[in-house]
Amino acid sequence: MPQEAPPDTVEDLVALPCVLMRGGTSKAAFFHAKDLPAEPAARDAALLAAMGHPDARQIDGIGGGHPLTTKVAIVSPSADPRADVDYLFGQVVATESRVDYAPTCGNILSAVGPFALDEGLVHAQEGRSVVRIRMVNTASYCDAVVQTPGGRVRYAGDTAISGVPGHGAPVELRFSDILGSSCGALLPTGEARDRIDGVDVTCIDNGMPVVLMRAADLGVTGHETPAALDADAGLKARVESIRLQAGLRMGLGDVSARVVPKMTLVSPATDGGALGTRTFIPRKCHDAIGVLGAVSVASACVVPGTVMEGLCAIAPDPARRLHDLSVEHPTGEFTVRLLMDDTGRAIAGAALLRTARPLFRGQVLVPATRPAP
Repeated sequence: MPQEAPPDTVEDLVALPCVLMRGGTSKAAFFHAKDLPAEPAARDAALLAAMGHPDARQIDGIGGGHPLTTKVAIVSPSADPRADVDYLFGQVVATESRVDYAPTCGNILSAVGPFALDEGLVHAQEGRSVVRIRMVNTASYCDAVVQTPGGRVRYAGDTAISGVPGHGAPVELRFSDILGSSCGALLPTGEARDRIDGVDVTCIDNGMPVVLMRAADLGVTGHETPAALDADAGLKARVESIRLQAGLRMGLGDVSARVVPKMTLVSPATDGGALGTRTFIPRKCHDAIGVLGAVSVASACVVPGTVMEGLCAIAPDPARRLHDLSVEHPTGEFTVRLLMDDTGRAIAGAALLRTARPLFRGQVLVPATRPAP
C-alpha cells in the first residue's frame, strides 16, 4: 500500500497556513510571519506563488486580479513595548513578479486586530479589545478597537461602509505617529503648494504620501467614472509625469517602480461631503479611496495654503479641536476624524471606522520549487 502524504503536503505542493480577510474595501491573504521563510527573497517567492504571479489574472493563485485584492499581510508578535503585534503589508505586483513593501494599507489594517485576536496573538477582553499595532512599513502605530462580547470577535453589526455590501461590526482605527510616515514631514517639500508641469499641487503625508491636484486644472471635473479616467491616456500621462517629479521633491527618490505617492484629483463635493476625490493607485483609478490616503487628503483641508483652499467645504478654524470630514469617492464616502492640538492649528491624531471579516481559514498550496522573484 502506498504511504499517504503528510497533511501539510500534497505531492509536490507545500501548504502555508493562511486566512483570507476582507479589511474595509480590500482583501488580503494573512500569514503568520513564523509560517513564511525568514529570508526575504524566499518569502516573496512563496507569496508570489500563492497569489498567482506572473499572470495578471492570477488564475494559478488566490489573488483577485485587481490591486485591491492582490495584497498580503504578515503578522507577528511585536517586540516593541508600544505594540502588541507587528503588521507588514505587501502589495503584490503580479505582472512584475514583485511585492512592494513601500506603502502600508489602512483598509487591510482594519483586519489586523480581528486576525490577531482570532489567532490568539492578543487576549480578547470582555466587551471590546484594543489591539496595539505597529505598522512595520512606516514605523507608525495604530490602536484598533474591536468588538469582543464574551471574549470573542464579533463580526456582525450595523455599521455600513461605502464600497462594501451589507453591514458589520465596527473596527475603530485610532492613529498616532503617522504624520510624515514615509516622507518625514506632513508637507514633505516644505510648502503647502508647489507647481509641477504648470499645475498647482499639494504634496502631503499623514499616513500615506499623496499628491493633490485640482481636477479642473487638469481639464476634467473630478466627477468622472474611474473607467472614463482610466481611458484618458493624455490625462494619465500628465498625472504620471507629475508623480515622478513629486516623488523626488518628497524625498521618495525614483518612484517609477513604486506605488507611492498616490495621486488624487480633488473637486467640490456633490453629495454633502467636504470634497470629491478621484485617486490613482498610482496608475489605475481607484473605485474608492484608501484609508490612509483619505486621512492625508482630509488633512490638507485643515492646512492653510493647500490646493484645497476655496474648494473644501470646511476651512481651517483654530477654535475647533475635532473635524469630521466626509471624503467623497466614486462609490460613496469616507469619513475621517481629525484631532487638532491645543492651538487648533496642528493635527494631533486621526480616527475612522471600518469593518472587516475572515473569508476563509485554511492552507494555500504553493509549488515546492519556486523561482526567485
